[in-house]
Amino acid sequence: MSALDQLMLAYKDAGGDRAILADSATAHLVADGHQILSTRGVKGLEVEAHATPDGISAKVRVRANVRLEKPVHLCFGVLHKQGTQNIRMDVKLEKNARADFIAHCIFPNAEKVVHIMDAVVDIGEGAELRYAETHFHGSYGGVYARPKAVVTVGRNGAYVGDFELITGRVGRLEIDYVVETGENGVTELTARVFGHGDDTVNIKEKVVLAGEHSRGLIKTRVVLEDEAFAEITGITEGNAAGARGHVDCMEVVKDNAVASAIPIVRVTNPLAKVTHEAAIGSVDKRQLETLMAHGLTPAEAVDIIVKGILR
Repeated sequence: MSALDQLMLAYKDAGGDRAILADSATAHLVADGHQILSTRGVKGLEVEAHATPDGISAKVRVRANVRLEKPVHLCFGVLHKQGTQNIRMDVKLEKNARADFIAHCIFPNAEKVVHIMDAVVDIGEGAELRYAETHFHGSYGGVYARPKAVVTVGRNGAYVGDFELITGRVGRLEIDYVVETGENGVTELTARVFGHGDDTVNIKEKVVLAGEHSRGLIKTRVVLEDEAFAEITGITEGNAAGARGHVDCMEVVKDNAVASAIPIVRVTNPLAKVTHEAAIGSVDKRQLETLMAHGLTPAEAVDIIVKGILR
């Protein structure tokens, strides 16, 4: 079985659709480690990717006024038990463009795997990007993943980012996102993570509301059990008149897990407003009792509550 076939099999197990490779109307980029297995662009979108001495360099462009009908699919993974994947990605949406990206990062057999993503994203005036990223790290807890992104949202533009790692072990996760939002721009960042064993989760997300009447939301949902640890930092700056931002963090801990939440809000313009809320605690007792009253065991009830939080 080829590396592409193996990765696509894991991709399917992680919730992806292998049919994208055969669909000439769907753009994609597939890579195993530092080997590029398949790429395709479509009209109005360019995908350029090549291997470098220390990783993969990729550029994705959506031309002005192009509104892609189908999502762009990205599949990055390491199939071996040990390995390293360094990706540098440059994404640009020109004026009034629109695109949805669906990314799967897959490491099904990882015992000692490093995955580094450094992305620069430029969203032009009136453009909109929705980026959904799902990770699957296998059952060994042997992945160190560090997704890092610097995003610029132009006037009247929008960026919606959704990160999910709720199946299998986490290993060690370090998210570092910074988004600067221009006039009338919108930024929404959502992260959902479920940590087990001795997993470590560090999430740092920052939204700078630089333009007048810009809006931003940081929403984080983290569930931890066993000996897992998490530190979540959400930062929002209101630097322009009419800017509105909110930081919303919820962490649920079980067993001996430890969690901390650090919401930081800064306002440098008197006509801006930024709010925050953070909650850390155990599973809601009333919800637990209600579900058990309907015949569920304590474990089944907890499982349903946790899934509800992460969805």
